[in-house]
Amino acid sequence: MELSQKNIKKILFIVMISVLFYSGLQNLTSVINYLKSIFALLSPLIMGLAIAFILNVPMKMLERLLFPLPKKTIIKKISRITCLLLSIIMASAIIFFVAFLVIPEMVDTFTIIKHTAPAFFTEIQIWAEKWSGQLPELRQWIVNLQFDWDRIGSSLANFIKSGTSTVLGSALAAVSSIFSGTVTLVMSIIFAIYILMSKEKLTYQAKRLIYAFLPEKSADRIVYISKLSYKTFYSFVAIQFTEAVILGALCFMGMIIFRFPHAATISVLIGFTALIPLVGAFIGAALGVFMILMVSPIKALWFIVFIIVLQQIEGNLIYPRVVGTSIGLPAIWVFAAVILGGSTLGILGMMVFVPICSIIYKLIGESVSVRLASKDIKTEKTNSI
Repeated sequence: MELSQKNIKKILFIVMISVLFYSGLQNLTSVINYLKSIFALLSPLIMGLAIAFILNVPMKMLERLLFPLPKKTIIKKISRITCLLLSIIMASAIIFFVAFLVIPEMVDTFTIIKHTAPAFFTEIQIWAEKWSGQLPELRQWIVNLQFDWDRIGSSLANFIKSGTSTVLGSALAAVSSIFSGTVTLVMSIIFAIYILMSKEKLTYQAKRLIYAFLPEKSADRIVYISKLSYKTFYSFVAIQFTEAVILGALCFMGMIIFRFPHAATISVLIGFTALIPLVGAFIGAALGVFMILMVSPIKALWFIVFIIVLQQIEGNLIYPRVVGTSIGLPAIWVFAAVILGGSTLGILGMMVFVPICSIIYKLIGESVSVRLASKDIKTEKTNSI
C-alpha cells in the first residue's frame, strides 16, 4: 500500500480506534458506569424520541386518512395539530382502557385469594380425591400440603413490626422515584410533541449538517441508511401493534368458544403484552392462568393447553410471516433476533433487535450484490448448492 497522505490518515485513525477500544476493554466497568450516567442524563430526550416515533405511526395514518389532499401552510399546521392530538388521545385511551380493565380484575383476584385461600386448597384436595385412581402421586402430594395460616399471619405481623423503618424508607424512595419518573415522562412527552410538530424542519436541518461536514458520498450513505432505518422501524411498530390486536382477538374468540372466565380481561392483557415479540403473550398468559385458577383449576389447566396451541400457531405461522414480510427479514432471522436481543438487553432487546437485524440484513444483502456484480459473478452460480 502506498503511504500517501490519505493512507497515513487512515492508518492513524485505525490505530487511534484500536487504542481506544483496548483502553475501553481494560476499564470496562468504568465505561459501563459512564455510559449509564450519560443515558440517565439523556433519558428524557431518548424517551421523547421513542414516544415521538410511536405516535408518528398513527399520526401519519390519520393525516393520510383525514387530510389526503395537498395542504397549504396554515391548513398543514392545523392538520398536524389535529392528528397529533388524536394520536395522543388514542394512545392514552388504549393505556387507560387496559389499566381500568385489567387492574380491577387483578385486585379482585387477590382479594379472593386473601379470603378463600384455605378453602381453595381444600377444594384442591377434594378434586385430587376424584383423580386418585389415575394420579395417585398427585393426590398424595396435594394432601400432604399443609398451611399453618395462623403462623403465617403472625410472621407477617412480626415482619411489619420489625421492618417499619425500612418500609417507611422504601415508601419515601418510591414516592421520590414516582415523582422523578412523572417529571421525566412529562418532559419526554413535551419533547416528543415538539419533534412531531417540526419533524420536516428537523430532517432538513440534519441533512444540511451532514452534507456540510462530510464528503458527499459518505453523506449520501448516511442519509440512505437513515431512511432505511426509519422505514424499517416504522413498519415494525405498525405491524407489531397489528399482531398484538390479532393475537388478542384470537384469544378472546377462543376463550368465548371454550367458555373460559375473564375472557375480555385476559385477552386484552395477552394482546398488550404481545407487543413483546414472540414471548410476550406467555407473560400475559401466566397472569391469565393465575386468574382462572381461582375460579376453576380444571379450566386453568385447559387454558394452559389452549394458550400453548394458540402461541404455537401465532409464533410459528402468523408472527414470522407477518412481521418478517413487513420488514424484509426471513422467519429464521426473526427468531435469532429475538433470542439475541433477549439475552443481551432483555425485553427492550427483544423489541429493538428485530428491526435492527432487518436493517443489517438488507445492508449486507446490498453489499453482497454489489461485490458479486463487480466480480462479474452471475446469480446462477450462487444459487446452486
